[in-house]
Amino acid sequence: MDLNSPFFDRIRVKRAPQQERRDTAMCCDSPGCGAPGDYRAPMGRLREGQYLCFCLEHVRAYNNSYNYFNGMSDVDVARYLKDALTGHRPTWAMGVKRGAAAFREDGVKANDASDPLGVYRQRFHRVRPKAEREPRYSVVTMRAFQALGLDDTAGAEAIKTRYKDLVKRHHPDANGGDRSCEEKLREIIHAYRTLRSARFVR
Repeated sequence: MDLNSPFFDRIRVKRAPQQERRDTAMCCDSPGCGAPGDYRAPMGRLREGQYLCFCLEHVRAYNNSYNYFNGMSDVDVARYLKDALTGHRPTWAMGVKRGAAAFREDGVKANDASDPLGVYRQRFHRVRPKAEREPRYSVVTMRAFQALGLDDTAGAEAIKTRYKDLVKRHHPDANGGDRSCEEKLREIIHAYRTLRSARFVR
């Protein structure tokens, strides 16, 4: 690219008209001072966004005596400083559901206000049947019970008795050397060991 090209000579730039500078200098707001007020200083609490204009000498004196909390009690100052940590916005403890935590399981508010229509009980507390709330066993444990032909309410003696009966029935020696039931026997032994490791049998 040739910067000495004659095409650049034909480009004309229209210059903006120069505006006359207005004298916007303000006088110092300190009484009896006629110096220009070049320095802004905040007016104080409850007058945010409003400023006073001072000269350098008076703005230094104003800043040394400035107290944002002037007129506030110690309790109000402490509350303000505490709220300032979160930007004066409401906060809640982590992991707390505000709606659900306010109601007990029976749908009654924590402050004992009743819920006659059950609106909050349905919304925040879906009460499960007692059978579902009882701890259930793992899938492996339930399969072990099924392999032995028992339900999960069987006790240790019932499990031992059932295990001995099934081993005698499916063992090759009890079937004249027939090995067709070996896979079933392995399943029964594995199920018993699973229940024993889960401490259903000691």
